[in-house]
Amino acid sequence: MTGSSQESPAAGVPVPVGAPIRVAMSKWGDQPHWRYSAIFLGSDEHGDWFGCPAGTHMERPGAQYVAPVDQVCLVPGRGSDLARSFVATFHAVGGPVSVYVDITTPPVWEGEDLGAVDLDLDVVRGTSGRIWIDDEDEFAEHRITFGYPERIVALASASCDRIHSLVSAEGAPFDAASSAPWFTLLEALVTDRPSPSGPRGV
Repeated sequence: MTGSSQESPAAGVPVPVGAPIRVAMSKWGDQPHWRYSAIFLGSDEHGDWFGCPAGTHMERPGAQYVAPVDQVCLVPGRGSDLARSFVATFHAVGGPVSVYVDITTPPVWEGEDLGAVDLDLDVVRGTSGRIWIDDEDEFAEHRITFGYPERIVALASASCDRIHSLVSAEGAPFDAASSAPWFTLLEALVTDRPSPSGPRGV
C-alpha cells in the first residue's frame, strides 16, 4: 500500500488521496449502467484503489442500491488488456458477498472520472467462501443482442477464467491482506457516519 497517489489515474495526472471521484460504468453501445461517487484511496503494485463508505448511493436505469457496508475497489494498473479487464469490489464483514469482480473492458481514467464497459460476467466469492461465475446467461444473450465483436467475447471469456483462478487461489490481490489496509484508510478518511441518533464524528 502506498500513502500517496500514483501516476495511473489520468495517465500521469495525480488524484489526491481522499479526493472524490465519479464512477460511470456503461454497457456495450454506450448504454448507461451503474453510476456512483467514491473516494480515491491511493495506488499500489496491483493498481488504483477507491472506497465506497456504507450508505453510498448507486443507481442505474431502473435500479438503485445503497451500500450496506464499506467497500473498497481495485482498478488494475498498467498491463495487457487481459490483465486489466476487471473492476474488483471487496466488501467489509456483513456485506452480501466477500468479493465481487466485474469483468469489463480495461477501465479508463479521465481526471477524477473512471469508466469501463461492463461485460456481464462476474466472479463472486460469497461469505461462506463459495466461488462462482455469475450472469453467464446474460453474457450469452448480450453477445448476440448487443453485437459484441469476437475480440470482446474472447477477452471477456479469458479474463473471467483468469480471475476465477486467481480468486479461487486466494492470492494477491484477492486475499484479505491486500484489501485490509485500504479498509483502514477508508475508515480514517470518512469522519462523519450516520448513526441511529443522527450523524456523528468518528
